Amino acid sequence: MRPRGGFGPGPVWAQRVRQLEQRARAQEERIIALETENAALHLKLAAYQGWAGRSVDEILQLYSAHGQQQKLQSSVATHLHEAIKRLKQDMKSLHSFALELSKDFQRQYKACLYQVLTAVQGIQLQNEAMQMFQMKAFDLEQSLQEVTERYEREKQKRRALHNSLVELRGNIRVHCRIRPSLPFDHAAGHSVSQDRHRSSLENVAYAIDDETVLVKCSRPGHAPINKTFQFERVYNATESQDTVFADVAPLLTSLLDGYNVCIMAYGQTGSGKTYTMLGPQLEENLTFVDEDESELGIIPRATQELFRLISEKPPGSYWVEVSVVEVYNNEVFDLLAKDSCGKVFGIKRDVVTTREGKSDVPLLTYETVANASEFLHLVIKGLQLRVRHPTLVHAHSSRSHLVVTLTITTIVSGDNFGTSWEDEQINQRLNKEASCTYPQKRDSKSTSSSRASSPAQLEAAEKLKQVKTRLQLVDLAGSECVGMSGVTGAALRETSFINRSLSALADVLGAIAEQRSHVPYRNSKLTHLLQDSVGGDAKLLVMLCISPSQKYLTESMQSLGFGTRARQVQRGQIKKRNLPVLSKTK
Repeated sequence: MRPRGGFGPGPVWAQRVRQLEQRARAQEERIIALETENAALHLKLAAYQGWAGRSVDEILQLYSAHGQQQKLQSSVATHLHEAIKRLKQDMKSLHSFALELSKDFQRQYKACLYQVLTAVQGIQLQNEAMQMFQMKAFDLEQSLQEVTERYEREKQKRRALHNSLVELRGNIRVHCRIRPSLPFDHAAGHSVSQDRHRSSLENVAYAIDDETVLVKCSRPGHAPINKTFQFERVYNATESQDTVFADVAPLLTSLLDGYNVCIMAYGQTGSGKTYTMLGPQLEENLTFVDEDESELGIIPRATQELFRLISEKPPGSYWVEVSVVEVYNNEVFDLLAKDSCGKVFGIKRDVVTTREGKSDVPLLTYETVANASEFLHLVIKGLQLRVRHPTLVHAHSSRSHLVVTLTITTIVSGDNFGTSWEDEQINQRLNKEASCTYPQKRDSKSTSSSRASSPAQLEAAEKLKQVKTRLQLVDLAGSECVGMSGVTGAALRETSFINRSLSALADVLGAIAEQRSHVPYRNSKLTHLLQDSVGGDAKLLVMLCISPSQKYLTESMQSLGFGTRARQVQRGQIKKRNLPVLSKTK
């Protein structure tokens, strides 16, 4: 790797060079001081010599006149000459020392400089080699990125072509999610032998790729058989809720493009259907935590994405109404109905078929919501009434089929309203208000047409039409084996109704796949309620949820068979409601 902050030995040599430079400067200053002192001594010597020359005669006279003074002066002169000699010797020694020091400094400086240059050259060579490696790595990364992007483009293109083919053929989209092993998978029954219990802990269902499920089928005394199932998308046990919803989100765009959409979770009890559709907070605690959104299921995420898409549309051109029902023991219950005190409680409703051949639930409660939080608040209210009983397979087993429906109403001008919308009715509230105000609640029992309206309001209302699309989010109750779940009494009766309704759903798919003249929608309230989604004009996504354990092999094979049968259904090209292009106003 390329060292940060320069080459490795640089700071050491730089410090050594600074030390030598400091010593050289000190020696140079010492030489200058000695030279200055030498010059001063020379001046003193010249002065002494001149003084001595001038004073020889005077000294002789003084000697002759004063013997003691002559001796003293001679002694002083002798001492002066000796001092001058010593100073000259010191100057020579200092000069020689300064020359030697300068030469030594030059030698050391040249040696250090050579070492530094050698190190710099070595580092430059290393840098060049590192740059070559970096260029090669960058080229490889670019190539890898190009190949990855090309692969993703081809993958998306293949999926788009496949989806187009599916749309043209009218088939139902089927995704399969394999949940991870859970603690209750390892719980052994009293009558189960240890060897059989150990074999039941083995995983037999795997995701080979993102479109194929492999199931290892084995029976005592028979050779194991590997069976594969193909679906539009397969999720392994490690893939997150984000990954699952990423493949669901495009359907919400289709919803605002004019398609009805239905997303349905199918599988045995404890296979992860409610977790996939709601998430752990709504599944077990009937609460919603804003801070932890990574585990949210399809229903809350779909609502958030739907309102995000609506926020990009012109204000007032869309509104959303919600209904929540459950099918329990082959009866439909309205989970948003309220008593005279305003308390929510479930009321039994009927399912009828309209003259246009559509399924409808008269007197069903619809609540208008303005954002995802209001929607989740209503769903939580409905979930609190949903029937749940613990079983040996799942502690929070749902004993009913949950159907959450969001009806998106688009207000358009009569000039842009297509003739194919003859089956849609004009909203009665438009007869009393000319402007597109946001409604508070829709109740099929209300009769707004009884109120008086002015001619101007009626004329304005006649120019406005409404276009409705519907998103159905279905969390089916799980199919289960009575012997494995251990249910008795009322729970056993619930299991019977659940299995019969799921069997009726399979019969409906089989009849549509075989193109029979009669499709038995009315054999069950569930199939009657979902008639428009399963056999109608909605884009239907079936999310199969299976367990990987050998313990639930029979139930997993039944779910995979259901998904395979659903893929064979041909319903004709899905009907699209041609909405006018609406630009967002500032």
